[in-house]
Amino acid sequence: MILKQADTKELQIEELERLMAIAPAETRGKLEQELRMLRAGQKGEAEAAYLIDFDLKDSERTAIIHDLRLEINGRVAQIDHLLIHRTLKFFVLETKHFHAGIKIEEDGQFLQWNSFKKTFEGMPSPLAQNERHVAVLKDAVAEIAWPTRMGLKLSPTYEPFVLVSSRARVDRPKKFDTSRVIKSEELGKTIDKLLGSLGVLDTFGALAKLVSTETLMDIGNAIVAKHRPIQIDYAAKFGLKNAPDKTVITVPQVETKAPESAIQCRNCGSGQLSIQYGKYGYYFKCSACDGNTPVKLGCCSEGHRERLRKDGRQFFRECGECGTSSLYFTNP
Repeated sequence: MILKQADTKELQIEELERLMAIAPAETRGKLEQELRMLRAGQKGEAEAAYLIDFDLKDSERTAIIHDLRLEINGRVAQIDHLLIHRTLKFFVLETKHFHAGIKIEEDGQFLQWNSFKKTFEGMPSPLAQNERHVAVLKDAVAEIAWPTRMGLKLSPTYEPFVLVSSRARVDRPKKFDTSRVIKSEELGKTIDKLLGSLGVLDTFGALAKLVSTETLMDIGNAIVAKHRPIQIDYAAKFGLKNAPDKTVITVPQVETKAPESAIQCRNCGSGQLSIQYGKYGYYFKCSACDGNTPVKLGCCSEGHRERLRKDGRQFFRECGECGTSSLYFTNP
């Protein structure tokens, strides 16, 4: 089940393109590099998201959160993809788009090919970067309500992976462990293997921590509620403070206005409804006649698909392509 889509990057792209048209020559190259990096990152995340959604979007055992940015205790984590399994395993996924591939040394150093200079260059370790993301995520998890068994708080486990394009070349060392660096298309098989290869004691432990789909959704939505979109003033960043029509890019925030029209039961016309989750997704349950009414969503833009996100008793209709979110319904 998908709880959050990636935030739209179109406003950032439009602002960079606008600044490139008015920037002096010495600044234009830096803007072009920023735009290339933004588009490359967006492409890599979109490719991974497609494969993740293809395998797991209809699963009731795994919650999917794309593009999660956390600010906890003065630290920031930008998590590309987060998968939460009903066994309380958190798969923290960092995507890297290397068009020319990467090389990993025996000491764990990561190198990427510079096509212009025709040589490998050092880069920050995405494995270490993802470990820092896990540390911030743990702080976020500590702040939300958590399920218990027999009076004891259940313990989550964290599985960080680095995803690279299925077309990228990866030169691996013989001794340094690179099992956490995988091709995007191998993720589903890797997760299945990890969950299926648990030992007997671990299996009993995993079953003891198995939570319901509803609890899984509550945990996922509580984490999504901590998402803090980044704000970028590109004009200030590149020394173009006097550029005309300076724009501060802010990813659209959640709107909290009430729905425009009341929703009624299709069987008896009553408004005594609550949203429930069943085998085929969300639906309205009528307390007056016990009948069911489908939840109907639809973005005003052709080809876009809205989804419903639960946050406590509130349900929000969201379009990942438009980057919009508005209050749809509140359970009594």
